[in-house]
Amino acid sequence: MWKLKVAGGDDPWLRTLNGHVGRQVWEFDPHLGTQEERNQVDEARRSFADLRFEKKHSSDLLMRMQFARENPCVANLPQIKVQDLKEVTEEVVTTTLRRGLNFYSTIQAHDGHWPGDYGGPMFLLPGLVITLYITGALNVVLSIEHQREMCRYLFNHQNEDGGWGLHIEGPSTMFGTVLSYVTLRLLGEGGFGAEGAMEKGRKWILDHGGATAITSWGKMWLSVLGAYEWSGNNPLPPEVWLCPYILPIHPGRMWCHCRMVYLPMSYIYGKRFVGPITPTIISLRKELYIVPYQEVDWNQARNQCAKEDLYYPHPLVQDILWASLHKVLEPILGHWPGNKLREKALCTVMQHVHYEDENTRYICIGPVNKVLNMLCCWIEDPNSEAFKLHIPRIFDYLWIAEDGMKMQGYNGSQLWDTSFAVQAIISTNLGEEYGLTLRKAHEFIKNSQVLEDCPGDLKFWYRHISKGAWPFSTADHGWPISDCTAEGLKAVLLLSKLSLETVGEPLDMEQLFDAVNVILSLQNADGGFATYELTRSYRWVELINPAETFGDIVIDYPYAECTSAAIQALTSFKKLYPEHRRHEIENCISKAAKFIEDIQAPDGSWYGSWGVCFTYGGWFGIKGLIAAGNTYSNCPCIRKACDYLLSKELASGGWGESYLSCQNKVYTNLPGDKPHNVNTAWAMLALIDAGQAERDANPLHRAARVLINSQMKNGDFPQEEIMGVFNKNCMISYSTYRNIFPIWALGEYRSRVLHSS
Repeated sequence: MWKLKVAGGDDPWLRTLNGHVGRQVWEFDPHLGTQEERNQVDEARRSFADLRFEKKHSSDLLMRMQFARENPCVANLPQIKVQDLKEVTEEVVTTTLRRGLNFYSTIQAHDGHWPGDYGGPMFLLPGLVITLYITGALNVVLSIEHQREMCRYLFNHQNEDGGWGLHIEGPSTMFGTVLSYVTLRLLGEGGFGAEGAMEKGRKWILDHGGATAITSWGKMWLSVLGAYEWSGNNPLPPEVWLCPYILPIHPGRMWCHCRMVYLPMSYIYGKRFVGPITPTIISLRKELYIVPYQEVDWNQARNQCAKEDLYYPHPLVQDILWASLHKVLEPILGHWPGNKLREKALCTVMQHVHYEDENTRYICIGPVNKVLNMLCCWIEDPNSEAFKLHIPRIFDYLWIAEDGMKMQGYNGSQLWDTSFAVQAIISTNLGEEYGLTLRKAHEFIKNSQVLEDCPGDLKFWYRHISKGAWPFSTADHGWPISDCTAEGLKAVLLLSKLSLETVGEPLDMEQLFDAVNVILSLQNADGGFATYELTRSYRWVELINPAETFGDIVIDYPYAECTSAAIQALTSFKKLYPEHRRHEIENCISKAAKFIEDIQAPDGSWYGSWGVCFTYGGWFGIKGLIAAGNTYSNCPCIRKACDYLLSKELASGGWGESYLSCQNKVYTNLPGDKPHNVNTAWAMLALIDAGQAERDANPLHRAARVLINSQMKNGDFPQEEIMGVFNKNCMISYSTYRNIFPIWALGEYRSRVLHSS
């Protein structure tokens, strides 16, 4: 059986700042578990496979089963349902909250965070498997059990038409299908696929034009593997790293995720590296194309992309740029004396790769650059210490549930989820009953703050300050983020108001000041806040976005969510420390509120860039404006936003928003107009904050009824459709949201709607 291990690591190649707090790794133990427990796991797997086309999101059952054994819920209150026309009473809400908190406290890890599935994208696992295959480490690093579960996952998320999507709920794409098919071939297919599953996958590829129509990222991976030619790629010249920073297109000006992916890609492209050509690779060359491999027109293939994948078509200026680089610059750089410049560029790129590795303890900012950096280290020196240091950090990204083993979109969402969870629990006014839960969460948040800036000249490494920030996941990861810092600060400030006996010692005041300093440093001239850094270039630079399947990736744009979180955190801080940098904070809040007002759509909505979608954006938009001192009566933006949210309420009560809202930028209900607990909770929290109870509390009563009636027998809430998003077009799982937000919304409803009435 599989077992989740938290906050540990005895591998001599692991490095840590804080004893691995927040680390979550799955290990297989063939001797673990009774026969009954193994049967329970097998039944969960069978059930998921049987219903995989109707319910595409796992319910994280393997983790829940483990915690049920380790932290059994001693006694829970009886389940309650509220009839459609029946009044929602305080007693019913309080019972629902206690049931929810009783359960939720049992799935908290001993280090204080809540583990959970942060999977969803289908293109992450293939990069890992391809890298391990090329380096000869596949069977050394991944046990047969790991490989079997990866195959299970890929087959479970194959669509009915035979293809695979960009993410688990998406329609089939060439990117998802080719990479998933190739990965299964490299893994030996695991024996899990239904009869003809691989044949259906190959048929989908060939019916849609073959692998020449894969996206640019897919072309790169196939080229590295030896199943596609480098001449069929648009150039990724590493020499761009030698250009002066003043150029708007300098990679140091890009959004950090974008530059950290294209950094190692440019090294691999500059080397034109190709792994060993094995019999499997020779076979793939025959399987993936509609013409014989030697007859493929690679120059034509450079700009081919299947219509199913084309979210961001290349503008003409980009095609001209790539053609010029391909036909003019690359031949010069491939021969003396131009190759001397390439050697210098490759050396510079590897400096930055090593800096990123060392300052994230070899976790790296995300899963794509993690495996690319690892491959670069191996290409540079197969016996290098850097490559060996990468190996144990692979497992930080792997998560297993009843649908199989996936690669997550980060090494987890530990700090983010725990900060929200603290705010949710405190909102219930039942915090004293769950003091141990809050105390552990408090320790985790304190242990996860980044305590130092990265070493060296931050400008040279294109890094922002990080001392005092909070990351999205763990301190070992360490990248500072504006809204994570804000939510972490909000949580510790709320906890500082509770008794020491309940939640432990508060965070040191100087560390609070450091967090404020980071937040203030991240405000852009327009008042908005981006994610990791200041916005460093211009919107027109998006014209060179080469990733056909993602939108808005080139620069770090300011967002409603990040800006709102900063306002809320600074407002909370100002109440407790009114004299600390008072004028700077007040000016920051004022400018940030103006930014949120300015980006509101004419219909009253805000587009949510990190959650689905307009309900998420609306929650942050309204919350930010209210934190800045506005009210429903004096702020037209809040009134418009409330009207917008109310117009989307379902006839049955609640809200239910499809991921298609993110992709198409138009509010779209879930199929069948069914409510979703998380969307419902976001809308409730926004409307409650805007004083909806004083005008007409009925939408809130209806929404509360939806949440109460959805609660499961054990106090858990069901996993519903996917609720996270990035880059407009790719969905990602936030599996802890199913618990956090119903608890938070009902907590606010109990204290601010029922009590006030």
